[in-house]
Amino acid sequence: MSLTRRSLLTSAAAASAAATLPRGLMRTARAEDAAAALPAGKAEHCIVLWLGGGACQIDTFDPKRVGDPKTRKQGSAYPAIPTAIPGVEFCEHLPMLADRADRLAVIRSTNHDVIDEHARAVNRMHTGRNTTGTVVYPSIGSVMASELGAAGDNVPAYMLIGMPSVSRGPGFLGPSANFVYLTDTSRGPSGLTVPGNLPAERRARRERLLGRIREDALGRTPEGADAIRAYDETIAEALRLAGPEFAQIFDASDEPADLRNAYGSEFGQRCLLARRLVQRGVRFVEVSHNIAFTNGTGWDTHNEGQAMQHLLIRELDVALAALTDDLAAQGLLDKTLVVVATEFGRPAGFDGGGGRGHHGKSFTSVLAGGGLNLGRAVGETDELGMSIVADPVSVPDLHATIYHAMGIDPHLELYAGERPVPVTDGGHAVRALFV
Repeated sequence: MSLTRRSLLTSAAAASAAATLPRGLMRTARAEDAAAALPAGKAEHCIVLWLGGGACQIDTFDPKRVGDPKTRKQGSAYPAIPTAIPGVEFCEHLPMLADRADRLAVIRSTNHDVIDEHARAVNRMHTGRNTTGTVVYPSIGSVMASELGAAGDNVPAYMLIGMPSVSRGPGFLGPSANFVYLTDTSRGPSGLTVPGNLPAERRARRERLLGRIREDALGRTPEGADAIRAYDETIAEALRLAGPEFAQIFDASDEPADLRNAYGSEFGQRCLLARRLVQRGVRFVEVSHNIAFTNGTGWDTHNEGQAMQHLLIRELDVALAALTDDLAAQGLLDKTLVVVATEFGRPAGFDGGGGRGHHGKSFTSVLAGGGLNLGRAVGETDELGMSIVADPVSVPDLHATIYHAMGIDPHLELYAGERPVPVTDGGHAVRALFV
């Protein structure tokens, strides 16, 4: 297109007008432009499989040349195998996922700058931000709980199957966006179980007494109204979930034995429970896979943990394959975004004990379902998986991708009091997964 005097003046006028806009309006305009460029997300639920400890990218979804811990030759611990994606390989302990790779998007260029600190890296991956001394940021699960709520009756919006932590919590969004957690998949959260010997009338008397205490507290300390209101919301939610409808979800005895067996280990049973939860309307479920007794260290494979790491990888292979198969059979795969995430990766070199250290500059995340354009690898690392050579995906970009898939504007502004806080720290959704 030729540049005429009129087009030049028109462009200059538009730029001048944009420059006079308040920053908030400019940011909104940019967000609207970005959103218009991508089709709307289709997912209604999200399941995150959390590989606590730091899963090694070159020993799983981004294999390189084979190394040797005994001679400390850098490289992967296992040979690679082909997958259903031409030119993409996984490690030999992921055969079921290799066959189903057309259901996956393997993001090999996830990265952040946290060095050797598990807690900070876990917080970064869950909140998308550095910790600060002034603001406690909400986790991605809490944002979804706050923005979308539960998709069904008598279920929470956000379930955590694993140990709770501040990084997984609601931050400045408050208790209404918090998780309900459990560590035993054979029954529901113990804190929501109504004592069997408590008659309904006695329970009602207790609730009336609590109401009088609440009114008295509000009369004496009106400045504490927000805290009391938040406490009341938590109590009301607990009472709502204390009924038999929610508790029944945790009894998987009505599932076919072949299906339960297909999910495999305890981690697999957690994944089966996650499917049952989203099927009943839970919006966001995190399933922890850091069961230390499997290999002694979980995914934090220093020293002897590396020697048994293949057991964890095989558990992941079986469980995630079963989960995608099951979601597809239930008609839920396109509606459910499955994310495999970890706090960082591991270096190509081996330590003196035969294990690996920590590495955040390049590691792998995996997406499945959610109506995305799958069957691809995103990003590329060098010959040892230590540096990104193409298409880096930052943690804010990963969060933006997940939010967009779930129908949440990645440029949405939340509020910590009166302070606006963008839902991602400047993240942009991975375009190739939507167009």
